[in-house]
Amino acid sequence: MKIVFATGNSHKLEEIASILSHYELIGLKDIGCHEEIPETSPTIEGNALQKARYIVEHYDVKNCFAEDTGLEVDALNGEPGIYSARYAGASKDATANIEKVLAGLEGKNNRKAQFRTVVALILNGEEYTFEGIIRGTIQIKKMGTSGFGYDPVFVPEGETRSFAQMSIEEKNKISHRAKAILQLEKFLEDN
Repeated sequence: MKIVFATGNSHKLEEIASILSHYELIGLKDIGCHEEIPETSPTIEGNALQKARYIVEHYDVKNCFAEDTGLEVDALNGEPGIYSARYAGASKDATANIEKVLAGLEGKNNRKAQFRTVVALILNGEEYTFEGIIRGTIQIKKMGTSGFGYDPVFVPEGETRSFAQMSIEEKNKISHRAKAILQLEKFLEDN
């Protein structure tokens, strides 16, 4: 089955393609979408749905899924949340985003956080959502060079390594995105 994954992020496409290996994932570049898809909802779920709807409405696509992910840091009142990718500005600079989170946590003992992903699927005109959450802590400095985004400073519960110190296979066994995508995969298999 071919399905459009509404992302221009090559890291996310690679990560999710390794989980959904039985499906042919088509990225935005493959359908000729090069514009920035609007993300104006105040919620992660709303942004995921907005992206999937945009592709279905503006391109000749029937089956599409999109995801939105936010890092929610307890001591920062849930920030950066929906602004995770552009927390330090519109340039979406991962290093600057990490530095802003670390600066906000300076002097704070509570470093608990969670990654939350919502996957929105539009399949034959019907909408479905799937959520994945992983709790962990924000480290005081970057650890590792794999992954992307906040991976170098996020250590999931039960681990001593950051996501950036894990292989894609290791990360995909426990990550927030993998949890949501596995629910998507089960749904696709059952329908």
